[in-house]
Amino acid sequence: MTKNMGSVDRALRLIVGVALIAGAFLTDVLNPWGFIGIVPIATALIGWCPAYLPFGIKTCKTS
Repeated sequence: MTKNMGSVDRALRLIVGVALIAGAFLTDVLNPWGFIGIVPIATALIGWCPAYLPFGIKTCKTS
């Protein structure tokens, strides 16, 4: 599995994922949709996004 995400992309995904999960806990009613934040956190940690494959997108620097 080759990394296809750059550092800015990974940082933004991590921030969005944490915000989604925090939003799920901070509302009056625990919203299960907030836990979709696990997906951007996971992709940020591994540096690979399967949604980029069909489109040939690569945000990381090539060597």
